[in-house]
Amino acid sequence: MSERPQKLDSIIRVVTPENIAFEYRVAGPFRRLPALLLDYTLISFFIVSIFLGLQLTIGLMSTGLAVGLGLVCKFVLSWFYGGLFETFMNGQTPGKWVFGLRVLTFDGRPINGLQAVMRNVLRLADTFCGVGLVAMALNNRYQRLGDLVCGTIVVVEEKPWLTGVAKLEDPRAIQLAGYLPPNFVVTKTQAKALANFVERRRFFSPQRRREVARHLAEPLLVKFGLPADTSYDLLLCALYYRTFIADRTDDERQLAEATASARMQNAFGAAGLASGIPNPAMAQAFGYGGQPAMSLAQQAATPMAAAASSTIAGYVPQGYTPQQPAYPGSGYPGPTYPGQSFAPPQNAPGSFAPIAPPPLSPPVPPPKPS
Repeated sequence: MSERPQKLDSIIRVVTPENIAFEYRVAGPFRRLPALLLDYTLISFFIVSIFLGLQLTIGLMSTGLAVGLGLVCKFVLSWFYGGLFETFMNGQTPGKWVFGLRVLTFDGRPINGLQAVMRNVLRLADTFCGVGLVAMALNNRYQRLGDLVCGTIVVVEEKPWLTGVAKLEDPRAIQLAGYLPPNFVVTKTQAKALANFVERRRFFSPQRRREVARHLAEPLLVKFGLPADTSYDLLLCALYYRTFIADRTDDERQLAEATASARMQNAFGAAGLASGIPNPAMAQAFGYGGQPAMSLAQQAATPMAAAASSTIAGYVPQGYTPQQPAYPGSGYPGPTYPGQSFAPPQNAPGSFAPIAPPPLSPPVPPPKPS
């Protein structure tokens, strides 16, 4: 049985003497080449500037002295440019600083002055017949000869992955966030992937959004118990809202309202989650989180309706005042709620007798003319 090939990765794990683990991405030759070219450009610029300056002062000193000073400056810049900058810039030259590179030791510590100078002095040996490239190809840390001698590595400085909170323009994400479990906590890896997706989703087409979001959202559908036709893209936006945005005062209130509405709607099913909003039947019954509409049976079960019913049956509760006739000339109390059925009371003990309307007086004839 053949051995399984090892995974090729440029990330190394460094454990410090304090038992603290760090992960670094090792810079390969193609990441280091632009920084090297920029440093050589700066060195050439400094050398040309020095020689031009000496040409202007050639009349103040002898030609031999001017040429000697120029050669000394060229030697210092060529050999100690990298060592001086890496010593005082914590392992960086101007080129490394521009491209986000830094020199560290094997255990992740900053390099000292001796290591900075030695690795740059040995650069001449690395440039001889491509010795440096061969050495970098033979080890998984991409160390050239100077790095192997001084015990150093060149790593890529990771930039902050979250520079701000993305704005969600779709209000359905807030409503769908109410269906998510409040005790669910995303891991650091999930939060990073979630933030990267939401920040870049505006550059994707709808088909591409679904394809990318499927890898992260599909396991969450099963974990949250949501319908299978729930939108992957909208689910990740809702999870992003709960994770990064819902810690603000106004958003907490909106999320609480959406959560309360979702809990009420869950009693009737979770239909409509594919679009991120309740289905039309739920929207009509609940008014998106408002008080449910009362049916006739629920209205009849209210305390006022019960009191009215007991009054009509012949029992008057203490402190209850019956209503006056609601229909002109009917003589009977009107219904408590619109649409409630009502039967006229009978002449039972304790019941109200019909109140007859007052008799009309006969019309007064007009006075006769004199």
